[in-house]
Amino acid sequence: MSPIVITQLATGLSVLAGAVFIKSVLDQKPMAGQFPRCPTCNGTGRVTCFCSRWSDGDVGCRRCSGSGRASCSNCGGSGTGRPLPAQITVQPPNRPY
Repeated sequence: MSPIVITQLATGLSVLAGAVFIKSVLDQKPMAGQFPRCPTCNGTGRVTCFCSRWSDGDVGCRRCSGSGRASCSNCGGSGTGRPLPAQITVQPPNRPY
């Protein structure tokens, strides 16, 4: 084997080992922080798009931009199960005097 092939093989194995290490760290502590992972997308922020679920093999629509993966509708793509803040205003009913 030539030195170039050995160098390429070593580089590929080190990249693979790094990816496995990063995956194991992320599985133990998600980047979501103090909030729990979204149960729908499992913290990734992306779900399988409808165009790939119900199609006959072709993938691609405006929602997923042709990737087959769309933003999670449950967490809004954040990956956390954190509720969105909302302000609700309630006015008292008008009562006749």
